[in-house]
Amino acid sequence: MRFLCLIALLMLGPIGMLASGKLDLDTPWYMTSQESTGQAPDPAVEHGAVVQVYGARIVRWRGAFGIHPWIAVKRAGAERYTTYHIVGWRARRGGDALVSNEVEAPDMLWYGAYPQLLADHRGAQAEAMIEQIESAVAAYPWRESYRLWPGPNSNTFVAWVARQVPALRLDLPPTAIGKDYLGPTTFIDHAPSGTGWQVSLMGLAGVTVARDEGLEFNLLGLGFGVDVDDLAVRWPGIGRLP
Repeated sequence: MRFLCLIALLMLGPIGMLASGKLDLDTPWYMTSQESTGQAPDPAVEHGAVVQVYGARIVRWRGAFGIHPWIAVKRAGAERYTTYHIVGWRARRGGDALVSNEVEAPDMLWYGAYPQLLADHRGAQAEAMIEQIESAVAAYPWRESYRLWPGPNSNTFVAWVARQVPALRLDLPPTAIGKDYLGPTTFIDHAPSGTGWQVSLMGLAGVTVARDEGLEFNLLGLGFGVDVDDLAVRWPGIGRLP
C-alpha cells in the first residue's frame, strides 16, 4: 500500500503537466515548428568552439513524462554545428539509432517544444572536450537497441556520453527518463555530471548522490529528490522546483 501511494504521489507531476495546458496535444508532428530559438551563438559571430546540450519535451502526451536531448558541438572556425542524438524508430527497424546532422542552428524547437539549454561551454574549454565527445559518441554501446522505458533511449545516450566526458558537468533533470540506465550488467557508475555516483538496477530503481544532482531516487524511471546545490526539488514530470 505504501509503494502504491508513493507511485500515486510521484504521478502527480506528469498529471499536472498534462493538466497545465503547456503541452501541445493536438497539432500533428509534421505540422509543428522546428525553427531556431536563438539560444545557440551564430557561427558567423562566434568563431570560437561551442559545446551545448539541449533537452525538449517529447511529442504529445509522452512529453508529460520526459524529454528528448541532443548534443551540439562546433569547433573553432567552423561554419556549422554537428548535432548528435538517438532516434528510436531507426533501431526498431533494425538500423543505427544514432543521428548526426550538420546544422546552422542546433537550438531548434523539437516538433514545437521549446528546448532547455542543459549545458553550455565556449572557447578553449569547449575545444578540448569536442574530440572526447566524438570518441564517446562513436563508442556508445546501444546504437542498435532502443526502449522508450526504462532504456536504453535518447537520454541514456546523452548520459553515457556525459559520463565519458565529465568536463561537460551535465546535470540532466529527472524528466530525462532513461539517464539512469547503466546496462544489464553494470549497477554502479559515475553520475552524468561527473560530480558523484549512482547505483541503478537497469534504470528501474536506484539512487544518485552527487554535488550537481544532489540526492535523487529513481523508482520505475520516476526521479525525485533534493538538489541542495541549487536549492531545488527534483520531481517527475515537472523537473526542478522552483
